[in-house]
Amino acid sequence: MNVWAAVVTVGGSVLALTGVWFTARATTKAAAATARANQAAALAAAEPNQRAADLAAFQAIRDDMQGEVDELRTETRSLRSLVRSFAWYVSELTTQMRGHGIEPPAPPDRIDDYNRTGV
Repeated sequence: MNVWAAVVTVGGSVLALTGVWFTARATTKAAAATARANQAAALAAAEPNQRAADLAAFQAIRDDMQGEVDELRTETRSLRSLVRSFAWYVSELTTQMRGHGIEPPAPPDRIDDYNRTGV
């Protein structure tokens, strides 16, 4: 009986070690799967925050560009007004010169092009 007891003891120990090995292996794989799931969840949670940050950056760029566009529009209106006033002033001076018998010099080609085409 002693031999059978030793065989059962050794067999039980081997089976217990095999069970422990399979349990440890399953636990390691489960931990790795859990880590991958946690990483995927963190990436999914970070996505809306990244989109919000991108949107805020794009809005800041848009607002900056809109400010520059508004500034350029204001400057363009001012320059157009100045050119129109100057053209009226030169026209009045030219009329006065002709009224006194003085022929004014011919305007530059660019002025003739503008008077002809409006561009």
